[in-house]
Amino acid sequence: MLISSWNVNSVRARILNITEYLKKFSPDILMIQEIKTEDKNYPYEEIKSLNYNSYVFGQKAYNGVAILSKEKISDLKNDIINDKKKQSRIIKAEFNFKKKNIQLINIYTPNGNPVDTEKYDYKLYWLDSFIKNLKLLSKKNENIIIGGDFNIIPSAEDVHDPKGYENDALYRLEVRKKLREIINIGFNDSYRYIHPDKEGYTFWDYTSGAWQKNNGMRIDHFLVSNSLINNVKDVKINKFPRGRQKPSDHTPIEIELA
Repeated sequence: MLISSWNVNSVRARILNITEYLKKFSPDILMIQEIKTEDKNYPYEEIKSLNYNSYVFGQKAYNGVAILSKEKISDLKNDIINDKKKQSRIIKAEFNFKKKNIQLINIYTPNGNPVDTEKYDYKLYWLDSFIKNLKLLSKKNENIIIGGDFNIIPSAEDVHDPKGYENDALYRLEVRKKLREIINIGFNDSYRYIHPDKEGYTFWDYTSGAWQKNNGMRIDHFLVSNSLINNVKDVKINKFPRGRQKPSDHTPIEIELA
């Protein structure tokens, strides 16, 4: 089973890229972030024509997440954290795999920059709320996969210029500790589990020739619960979409379950 996660940076602007990706790589489930559209303006028909169901939690012009799935999924929820700003950043569903009921959580964590503004405070608040509710979810059903744009660089090997990002909201020690707190609930950074030393950038800025120079960072992740880690056959960064015309600045991360 192949599950993908991709910050598409506007589902409507990227619809040709998305449909090309679905046709070429055919994931069973695709979780997308930063769709930047309300539910009513989401391209349901284009996605449905490729035999995918869409489960959408949108927002006008900003944020927004969706799950695209070949098979129907159940128990959709978009209110699993207490978000004081009411932003569309998280959607949860359930599906069955090899007699296991799995909770699938698609997240788009706040960026948090600049760090001397309330945007950074909101990021910390949002992560704390997520951690609190994740602990509760884990007690009900330990089989959990979290995928999405975490906007967190886990460690120095995950960014092209660690020194330059020391005080950035993506890499500040305080933020990295929040990711560690999530992992300590009972999760694994699946990419590092499979590839302990391999570069795995998922984002390259549009400016300064970042893609051409490979000045990237790894901020999109799949965290897999301890109870499911033995089902992870492979985790890949699929760079194909980032090199296409009018790409997102992110590229998909893919996890294969067996």
